[in-house]
Amino acid sequence: MKNTPIQNKKMYLFLALSMVAVAIGFQGWTILINNFAVNVVHVNGFQMGAIQSLREVPGLLSFLAIYLLLMMTEKRIVALGMLVMGLGICLVGYFPTYYGIIFTTLIMSFGFHYSQAMSSSLSIQAFDKKEAPVVLGKLNSVAAISSILVSIAIFGLTFVMGYKSMFILLGFIPIIFGFGLLFFAPKTKEMSKQKKKIVLKKKYWLFYLLTFLDGARRQIFIAFAIFLLVDKFHYSLAAVTILFIFNNLVNYFVGNRIGKLVNVFGERKVLTLSYAFLIVVFLIYAFTSSGLIAGLMYIIDNIFFNASVGISTFFQKIATKEDIAASTTVGFTINHIAAVVLPLVGGLLWLFHYRWVFIGAAIIAVISLVATQYINREIKKNITA
Repeated sequence: MKNTPIQNKKMYLFLALSMVAVAIGFQGWTILINNFAVNVVHVNGFQMGAIQSLREVPGLLSFLAIYLLLMMTEKRIVALGMLVMGLGICLVGYFPTYYGIIFTTLIMSFGFHYSQAMSSSLSIQAFDKKEAPVVLGKLNSVAAISSILVSIAIFGLTFVMGYKSMFILLGFIPIIFGFGLLFFAPKTKEMSKQKKKIVLKKKYWLFYLLTFLDGARRQIFIAFAIFLLVDKFHYSLAAVTILFIFNNLVNYFVGNRIGKLVNVFGERKVLTLSYAFLIVVFLIYAFTSSGLIAGLMYIIDNIFFNASVGISTFFQKIATKEDIAASTTVGFTINHIAAVVLPLVGGLLWLFHYRWVFIGAAIIAVISLVATQYINREIKKNITA
């Protein structure tokens, strides 16, 4: 596959640095929080579902970032979001209770989601339709290598540090990067002026639907996949960390290639393959009695996260340029409607049997597979210059 050169290198560097900081902070938080919640705070499946549901409330409110654009640039929102995210991570160890986890998770999540919403907007505004899939794939690989490094670091730190110290260390990294990026201003003259109001259009219906379904499926994975490994298969913190290292090592090599595959085969084919595999993955989660197989499914599941770049590049092909920032934040909100509700519903199902959580995820993947078949039709109807 032929490489597509990146023209706006300063913007790519800005996005890559923000991706490094966010990946380190969020990946570190993700590795630690399940073991911290189970082994220190002693939460149950319903409580973990509630925590994960509340974690997505800031994502549900991502559309409010549009109003921040009246006061500051998208790049500044990215940087300030990293600062807030880092603060939330630093505070986790100071509040070792169920409600303490909820409080610090909300702080972390506001910073994470607002930063990510604006990063996503910038990544499809600043690069053309051939560059964008490659850039998004490269950024996924940057996130993966950052996550590998932080996973290795946590594996070593577990022998010399407690949870509190590790959360503080992990939180300082996005704080430091955020301060630095406040003063890093890549030029964006070639970008269209963005609408600074909420944009909802009928022609984007498939983007909204795919985004909603992706949020639903993703949140079941985020909320319950690692929790399954810790709660049912008794993975230790060291075991979870090793799994994350292998997982991100695979993603480092796969992320960039999936972006190229989107360019070669198109969004419909790549997303179809992804959802077909995910149906099988979630059913195996539901019925396997092997911790090793469940861990392998976690890696495979995460590989197909990368295919979601196809939803972003599909939107880029049908969107009016001036709608991108507003519609991206609306997309984040739609993504998180399911994200707020499903972990809580999943937590309730978990009390009956964890299997129902993953059967539900397989059903969502089936619906996504069907919806994906309309992508080419919508591109032909709505393609913009």
